[in-house]
Amino acid sequence: MGWCMQIKNFALDILKRSSSSWTSTLVASLDSMFDSFDAQLAAGSSASYIFPLQDFLFTFLSRALLSADPSAVPEIKKSGYVMLDKWLALQLLPTISINVLQPLEEIFLHSFSYPFWLVKSDYKKLANFVKTEANETVQRAQTDFKLTEEEAIHNLLFILGFNAFGGFLIFFISLLSSLGEQKSVHDELRKEVREKLSNNVLSFQTVQQMELVFSFVYETLRLNPPVPSQFGRARKDFELSSHDAVFQIKKGEMLCGYQPLVMKDPKIFENPDDFVYNRFTKEKGGEKLLKYLFWSNGPQSGTNGPSSANKQCPARDVVPMTAALFLAYLFQRYDEIDISSSSFATLKKAK
Repeated sequence: MGWCMQIKNFALDILKRSSSSWTSTLVASLDSMFDSFDAQLAAGSSASYIFPLQDFLFTFLSRALLSADPSAVPEIKKSGYVMLDKWLALQLLPTISINVLQPLEEIFLHSFSYPFWLVKSDYKKLANFVKTEANETVQRAQTDFKLTEEEAIHNLLFILGFNAFGGFLIFFISLLSSLGEQKSVHDELRKEVREKLSNNVLSFQTVQQMELVFSFVYETLRLNPPVPSQFGRARKDFELSSHDAVFQIKKGEMLCGYQPLVMKDPKIFENPDDFVYNRFTKEKGGEKLLKYLFWSNGPQSGTNGPSSANKQCPARDVVPMTAALFLAYLFQRYDEIDISSSSFATLKKAK
């Protein structure tokens, strides 16, 4: 338990230290990605965002979380996100459905773990990147949190690759998909963004004033949580209550929470299967609903938040804030946004 608490405190410390440069690092990485999209669209083709989004996230998160610059290592700059993709796929493939004929999928994909040698070479390159380019962060893990160098490197790589890169990738794809499907609300979102950004400077403080933007983000998290299932073993006997029943849980029992079901509770959320972009605004009583938003393995509000004493995602507040910054950036930069089939079909820059 003590070692796990050290790791959680280390993750929380990384996020705290990154806050001062988070927005500027994000905006710089977004500028690079969207300049590329603008060039593709100007050349007459649509701009697919799946792979550029991965490249952007890998660069941004490496710089923001680890203080490591991928451009310092040419191979990592070119293929770092691809290496992470392969490592993630090896871990996730045994647990996800790819919709092939059953029982073949279960027999050949879900019945065994895959050998590490398939990704060993790439993993070693990523670990060496962390060791050399994130040396200051690795040193802090050793001095402040009593981790060994090896523990620090592998946990930093897990935080970067699995928690941050993997989680943000899934979520941002969902966010862009929602944005494409909800084009009728773009004008409202753009109006709010530009009113609050009167000085044209994106920051945590200005984005926190964008109630509608945050509501859009929260509604995306409600319907499409990046991690749909969470597991935990009961640390003690306790009673688990629902609306109409009480369950006796014994110490040591394994529990599973399936977030898409939890966050479509019709007794809490009106029209739970519908995307209601302003559901979480004050006018709709959305502040009260945040305590039922469990995408982070804990409520979005009503508690002290993530700590070493619980299993809530350390980035409970950072993820929606980053998504809100992402949307604000889009509506500050563009007068028109058209998204179709994982591509930008139109990006009309603001005059």
